[in-house]
Amino acid sequence: MRIGPYKLTNNLFLAPMAGVSDLPFRKLCRELGAGYSVTEMVSSDSRLWHTSKSSLRRQHDNEPSPRAVQIVGADPEKLSEAAKFNVDQGADIIDINMGCPAKKVCKVQAGSALLADEDLVKRILTSVVNSVDVPVTLKIRTGTDENNRNGAQIARIAEDSGIQMLTVHGRTRACRFNGQAEYETICKIKKAVNIPVVANGDINSAEKAKKVLAITNADAIMIGRAAQGQPWLFRQIDHYLKFNERLEQPPIADVRDVILNHINELYSLYGRQQGVRIARKHISWYLDYLHGSLQFKKIVFSITDADTQLDMMRSYLQDIELKMENVA
Repeated sequence: MRIGPYKLTNNLFLAPMAGVSDLPFRKLCRELGAGYSVTEMVSSDSRLWHTSKSSLRRQHDNEPSPRAVQIVGADPEKLSEAAKFNVDQGADIIDINMGCPAKKVCKVQAGSALLADEDLVKRILTSVVNSVDVPVTLKIRTGTDENNRNGAQIARIAEDSGIQMLTVHGRTRACRFNGQAEYETICKIKKAVNIPVVANGDINSAEKAKKVLAITNADAIMIGRAAQGQPWLFRQIDHYLKFNERLEQPPIADVRDVILNHINELYSLYGRQQGVRIARKHISWYLDYLHGSLQFKKIVFSITDADTQLDMMRSYLQDIELKMENVA
């Protein structure tokens, strides 16, 4: 799998997710089997580029190459300036967001709202591609709603504009994250173009990954929500695709190390006070994977001190490990 001059280790991608796929999570998923990842979306509004939030979102220090930054907006000139700015800051690849269904994004005609205006899509893509000397990729949905699935046409516009890879979330804008992903529609989009196509949506297991690749004939798959709380899913999928055998769930000792290291990385990036708050959602997803108690989740969520939060998680995970050893 290649994106421009970059050869990837495999065809398993971590999806850009606002508030989730920050630097610590991207690095963790790459270490645990993802071949590629993209930053959280960064606004094309230059007034926001130097805010703490935007600076943290595009942070990619010590991240494996290629480092991809996703930009979002609706104005061709502003998006082009955003692309140039992020390339100057070290981005190897620019990804354009035309897939986000969030109301606050779509109400300014950005994200998946752009799919309703094919002429504007063409002007944006052409402008951004011509503004930078790095590969530009695009993420879309299958269309605006069930009566307007124009994903194949958007894909052809993208290819003609110089886009080097297309990711398709298999739902329309109107669907948001409801219903089943449309893998047959992704297949039709794949047939419409010659550039690499990445399938995204509802891929939550190794078996599902193999099935989606077969149905869509996609070049790669992108995983988002399913990786929350189990970033080792990428390693399990990679093993299954290569050897057609299931990889066992990681030992609890390995899970413990992943969780504690992840929390420490969040403290390092955000600072200990903000890091405690950011860590809570990841802790919640890890506890869901471990079938953790609701009572403990409530207690750990009430903690505001980093040392206490980390110590509580360490003790809880050690207790789980001891219980599993006694059962064995």
